Amino acid sequence: MSSNIQIQRVCQHCGNEFTAKTTVTKFCGDVCAKRAYKARQKAGKIEASNRETKRRKSQPIEDLKAKEFLTVSMAAQFMNCSRQNVYKLIKSGKIRATNILLKKTLIRRTELEQLMKEPPQPEAIPETQKQEIETWKASQLDIAECYTLTEIQSKYGISEKALSELIKRNSIPKLKKGWFAYVPKVIIDKLLN
Repeated sequence: MSSNIQIQRVCQHCGNEFTAKTTVTKFCGDVCAKRAYKARQKAGKIEASNRETKRRKSQPIEDLKAKEFLTVSMAAQFMNCSRQNVYKLIKSGKIRATNILLKKTLIRRTELEQLMKEPPQPEAIPETQKQEIETWKASQLDIAECYTLTEIQSKYGISEKALSELIKRNSIPKLKKGWFAYVPKVIIDKLLN
């Protein structure tokens, strides 16, 4: 039994308008249907190729995650950095490593994972500067009440070396601001007068 339906539709491949005899017709003819089929096959192959490429790219990392001990080169690949950076991390003590042979350094994978989990720490302030800052905060002196080192040298005729030794010996608080270092006037005047 044939259908007498005539519906105006738009071809999903070429975009031309055509008269269809069924409500499910998608293409204007056999040529457009075959071309659409080939386009779907091509898109499927491209998608499969992209998945395979992605899998192959991540395969080395997956292999490294399966190993318990890594060489420096493997650790560099695992962390996506250079070997020199891995050696710097070992030297600074952020990563523990073991030398098996003269040129064979092994690192536990868990060390690297732990390093990546830790938030980056700001550069540590040396203890001497911490003490100076604490002393400075305790005294709450204003910069107007301080000398620069060059002012002290010109006022008291003292050499740079002698002044630095005097500051160290007496634990005088020193604040560095920009190019200048400031020292409280009261302490310097008491020592040098």
